[in-house]
Amino acid sequence: MSGPSGDARPAAVASRDLKATRNETGDCGGGGGPTQVAARGRSKAPADGLLVAAEGDNDTGAPARALAPAIYGALDLGTNNCRLLIAKPSRRGFVVIDAFSRIIRLGEGVLSSGQLSETAMGRTIEALKVCAEKMRRRAVTRSRLIATEACRIAVNSGEFIERARHDAGLSIEIVTQETEAKLAVSGCASLIDRACDFTLVFDIGGGSSELIWLDLARLGRPWQRRTLHDRLDVQACIAAWTSLPIGVVNLAERHGGRDVTRQSYEAMVADVMASIAEFEKKHRFGDRIANKRAQFLGTSGTVTTISGIHLKLPVYERSRVDGCWLSARDVRTVSANLIAMSYAERVAQPCIGHERADLVLAGCAILEALLRVWPCQRLRVADRGLREGILATLMAEDGHDHRAARQARSGRPRAAGSR
Repeated sequence: MSGPSGDARPAAVASRDLKATRNETGDCGGGGGPTQVAARGRSKAPADGLLVAAEGDNDTGAPARALAPAIYGALDLGTNNCRLLIAKPSRRGFVVIDAFSRIIRLGEGVLSSGQLSETAMGRTIEALKVCAEKMRRRAVTRSRLIATEACRIAVNSGEFIERARHDAGLSIEIVTQETEAKLAVSGCASLIDRACDFTLVFDIGGGSSELIWLDLARLGRPWQRRTLHDRLDVQACIAAWTSLPIGVVNLAERHGGRDVTRQSYEAMVADVMASIAEFEKKHRFGDRIANKRAQFLGTSGTVTTISGIHLKLPVYERSRVDGCWLSARDVRTVSANLIAMSYAERVAQPCIGHERADLVLAGCAILEALLRVWPCQRLRVADRGLREGILATLMAEDGHDHRAARQARSGRPRAAGSR
């Protein structure tokens, strides 16, 4: 793969969880199979984001890490959210032991100004301090902390990264669009319907949207999904991907997110469809999925919010949302109802609230554009993604997948709470 849109070759990457209690998943990284990923990771993976762990005065070196309990951290700093997971390895993946999520709107106004604002950076640094404290309190031994679209495009992102290092004690890595796309696939791998021929994995973010088409015939064998490396194998199915420069924050800023009419909603949909047009012209997935079994798999706040509203949840419940199925009609019914609401009525929705009420219809418009370009009747919701993928990658690199396999063969009991 190369550039913001490309044909895919086998590669390995990662997964996510929003309101986490417990979760497990697959890998991350640049390319190669699981063995190559593990070898590469041990030698040069940027995987010590907590500076106390990376730069502390422990002079015993690598052997000390092997003796300490393995606790891993993963942070996803997006345009709209700051999310952290802390987990320990289990027999079939990992068990989440702590989590944090806060809406920080780091990318607010960056589309027009080209810069991260002082106010947005200040909000984000405060959230990062909470994350750093959680990681220290849980004695995290290895971590990877990533930033995505807002930091990729802001001219002052270097200044922000240095402030995060100095003020919060965190070393944050700005990842490429390609890495982000692959992480999304690995993070959702366990929710792919193996009976389908094609799957579109999509992640509607704040400043960009990642679209990855999988051709499941490329697996060429029964897919077990039992270990971390099983999840990595799905990377061989990536047929093509693109990163749209459109997310819920910049689309809402462009068209208005508070007072949305049917006309302004359709204008948002048209913008997104125009952005997809060149990718579809090149790869023609509309023709390829005709008369085939195709699945949409969404990993984003948009689809989890739509699911929560569809299920009429009085309060968001990850256990009911993650993995649930929606039809195209379900999605459009929720979107139509939201368009008919006032801003205040959207705020009052328990699965939306004040912080998302001006962004939710921009997300609905992006999803509607996908459904119009590639008609698909089945959508599965994933409340998991980049963070889970980072965790699984680090654990696979450290050999925990192989240890779990040996434990299973020896008949030792599975860790309580792992999945």
